[in-house]
Amino acid sequence: MPTIDDPTRVFEQERSRLIRLAYRMLGSLGEAEDVVQDAWLRWRHVDHAEVASAGAFLSRTVTRLCLDVMKSARVRRETYFGTWLPEPVALVPDEAPGDDLTLTLMLALERLSPLERAAFLLHDVFAVPLAEIAVTLRREPPAVRQLAARARKHVQSARPRFPVEPEEGVRIAKAFFEAVSSGEIAALRTMLADSIIVHSDGGGKVLAFPRPIIGIDKVTRMFEGAARKSWIQHARKLQDLWIDGLPGYFSLEPGGMLQTVAGIQTSLSVWRGGSEERRNHFRPTEP
Repeated sequence: MPTIDDPTRVFEQERSRLIRLAYRMLGSLGEAEDVVQDAWLRWRHVDHAEVASAGAFLSRTVTRLCLDVMKSARVRRETYFGTWLPEPVALVPDEAPGDDLTLTLMLALERLSPLERAAFLLHDVFAVPLAEIAVTLRREPPAVRQLAARARKHVQSARPRFPVEPEEGVRIAKAFFEAVSSGEIAALRTMLADSIIVHSDGGGKVLAFPRPIIGIDKVTRMFEGAARKSWIQHARKLQDLWIDGLPGYFSLEPGGMLQTVAGIQTSLSVWRGGSEERRNHFRPTEP
């Protein structure tokens, strides 16, 4: 069995991957960082001579901690006002992620049970061997295979048929902001699918749509009304971004309200809330 001479260095080498795993499990970067910090405290007190694989041990620890967090998170979301969206994690356009686990897929993951979500992420996204996942979830390998298969079936329909190239993503984000802020609804219609769905999350604190808006007619009427508001007309775009694999941007409304928009022709997500200081939270992050 190999020895772990420097546990701190080993953990720091794994930290980024562990945060990605926890974020995909929880949909909240803040909660993901808390879980990884908890894992670090546990790692400090482990007999490292008994650990065969640091990566496997830490993935197992983080996954189990996430499953515990998800129990209370689901209870909180039952009383959440409006739509809950995964917390946006942003990249500048030149650093668009290479994987295809987009925001749209993150929303699809919300429909899975915690065990299905863990099995799918570990097996399909993080390439963890099936036997190792079985140990992590305390299930037999055939049961884990079924969990992953059910999850895969649920999320398959959410995968985009064609990937969005970085240059095209920037063009879409720019055109969308200009159409919304100017009220050019005809231009907006050319960018959106007839079956477009718009989700909006105000953090349970500020004005947002309580339910998804479905269909091009309802969506364009909504944006047409919004374009007449002064806070839309005078909004200032701060930066084009990739947000969980989808093109988008964040803008600042008069009064300091931050709005973040991401999506493609078939789905848009809008986060409202926070001040300009919150821009620090939209830091470049590994995909």
